[in-house]
Amino acid sequence: MKAHYKPIHSLEPTLFEAVIQEDSKAFKYPWHYHPEYELTFILTGYGIRYVGNSMEHFHQNDLVLVGSNLPHCWINSEEGGETSTAIVIYMRKEFFENVWMQAFEFESIRNLIELSKKGVRFDNAVALKFRKKLLQLIKLPPFEKLIFLLQILQELSVAAGSQALCEQGFTYELSSTNNMRINTVYQYLQNNFHKKISLEDIAREVNMSEEYFSRYFSKIMKKSFFEFLNEYKINRACRLLIETDKSINEICYKSGFESIPFFYRQFKKFKHCQPKAYRLNYNKAAKHH
Repeated sequence: MKAHYKPIHSLEPTLFEAVIQEDSKAFKYPWHYHPEYELTFILTGYGIRYVGNSMEHFHQNDLVLVGSNLPHCWINSEEGGETSTAIVIYMRKEFFENVWMQAFEFESIRNLIELSKKGVRFDNAVALKFRKKLLQLIKLPPFEKLIFLLQILQELSVAAGSQALCEQGFTYELSSTNNMRINTVYQYLQNNFHKKISLEDIAREVNMSEEYFSRYFSKIMKKSFFEFLNEYKINRACRLLIETDKSINEICYKSGFESIPFFYRQFKKFKHCQPKAYRLNYNKAAKHH
């Protein structure tokens, strides 16, 4: 399953670029990679975020750092009609490879950049502290912008409250061949998660035998297809828990599960708590902020 290479043309000759991403096409761009490091802060909207073999629901104030050439995409939810917008900072590899960045003063930032190989998600409480700063960064002149970005990276590097997205790491053979397969899988799940999906169904979509697809998917994503499918459904359930007052049983079926006990087991597996606790914890955090 191959990702698209996405060139970031506008970086030359600067070390980094900070933009507000408002074009809906950016949130429909397929799974892709680029040598630039990417810091993304979601201003509005929600959907599913894919980073390496990690898949999570994203919403307003989501803050993630993606390492160089780590495949990723943010797919805006079509439901509700709200378009996602974001502040995105693209940083060239040379930004962190210069001699001055190897100095002792930047040790904490270097550690953060090393961790970004797995993708880093910052907790909501941390992300909220940086919303105003990231909006301010956009408006600064070039030199002040560079200094301010270094300050932001330093503060993020020492902030308590972050998580590696690909906990077991994620190695990916960069290639342009078969680059539509992973996106075909994502699109198929998005359109058919509420139905019963068989291995035969998904293998047919990517023109593979069931056995070959199963081995291939597990090798690339470090998890089986059905584990990936259940994780996708749980992330759909999380959004419904957060954004609606539907009953947990109703959410179970709307997320594509056919069995309530199985839904509870899968929720505990991926979110380490029960659905009711997840909703309560989110509501408490939302009131606090």
